[in-house]
Amino acid sequence: MANKIVVGTQWGDEGKGKITNMLARTADVVVRFGGGNNAGHTVIVGEDKFELHLIPSGILYPEKQNIIANGVVVDPEALVQEMKMLEEKGVSLDNLYISEIAHVIMPYHRILDKAEERRKGAGKIGTTGKGIGPAYIDKVARRGIRFIDTLDKDRFYKKLSETLEYQNLVLEKVYGEKPLKLTDIINEYQTYINILRDKIVNTSILLEEAYKNKKDIFFEGAQGTLLDVDYGTYPFVTSSNPTAGGVCTGSGFGPTRIDDVIGVAKAYLTRVGEGPFPTELTDEIGEYLREKGHEYGVTTGRPRRCGWFDLPIIKHACRVNGITEIALTKLDVLTGIDEIKVCTAYEYRGELLEEFPLESETLSECKPVYISINGWQEDIIGITNYEELPVEVQNYIELIEDSTGVRVSIIGTGPEREEAIIR
Repeated sequence: MANKIVVGTQWGDEGKGKITNMLARTADVVVRFGGGNNAGHTVIVGEDKFELHLIPSGILYPEKQNIIANGVVVDPEALVQEMKMLEEKGVSLDNLYISEIAHVIMPYHRILDKAEERRKGAGKIGTTGKGIGPAYIDKVARRGIRFIDTLDKDRFYKKLSETLEYQNLVLEKVYGEKPLKLTDIINEYQTYINILRDKIVNTSILLEEAYKNKKDIFFEGAQGTLLDVDYGTYPFVTSSNPTAGGVCTGSGFGPTRIDDVIGVAKAYLTRVGEGPFPTELTDEIGEYLREKGHEYGVTTGRPRRCGWFDLPIIKHACRVNGITEIALTKLDVLTGIDEIKVCTAYEYRGELLEEFPLESETLSECKPVYISINGWQEDIIGITNYEELPVEVQNYIELIEDSTGVRVSIIGTGPEREEAIIR
């Protein structure tokens, strides 16, 4: 397998959970390198459904090492709850490790996140309210709390008291919120740290040891390219770099050691939250995709906005991630639609744009330029041989390959992890 990265090519929710779980079977180490519990992977194994927000998908295989790396901002309460859920389903956590320099989401981060969204009103971004953005702000502002800071009570008390003085000023003076008590936070978080303590290590060293021992390492992305703080639809983005470049800084693993970048693309588009979406469908087809594809957020439960596939987006994702393979998911959801449209370019103020614009105000004015292709009526769920797919499905796949110059090597033909074609 070698050392591979899986990234989302759209606005997240592309079906990365299924692809990562498939590929994790052939890896020795599975790494989550960025984001927080504002995203989730749904993995279906037989009758069991696992909704993972922080813990890598490799946890479902007891022999794999699973690393929550330094680029992740971790809510310890959410992590402990996720661990408990897995243990209740008989999943071992013996091989779970957390970076000692990963930043910790604190109670004031969640309060600030929600308060800022309220303040913005109609101009809100549509965050999950999990405190992700404020945690990254504190990280960059050099006032964040890292896991290594929590392991020593005196150091934790000193660092938290210093930052809480600032945070309470913001809570009270800017947002009119009640100040938080230092002892309350210390007491609450000490409970979580006691549970997590033995799992907090220098994970960069673990990765170095795995590399030297010729282990296969798999980097599991959250969110998607269009939510990247640099290459997404700014400001309607997340607060980190879920693109492939975020792997190295988010894990302490050098770029020369990466062998492949797999971009996961849904066969249609979805988006949760605010922001421009040129191919969005607000008609019965959009509703059909939402219901048939079960397009509701794993983390929030919010209905996802649905639309046609967008070639400028996937071309943009292939370029900025250096994608070497595409995994195309949820093709089975398109079954039954007579005419399928694909966006090939945008019309913007009389000009034809064939590349994805990086400015959200421009994108919001873009009108999709479509081509139409024939749909298919045959049930493709569970097909594992490419030649058995209807010719219309093969045409759809080849259109994406021709436009990107990247091979579609994995084709999802159903929700189960076995329901896929590996080319």
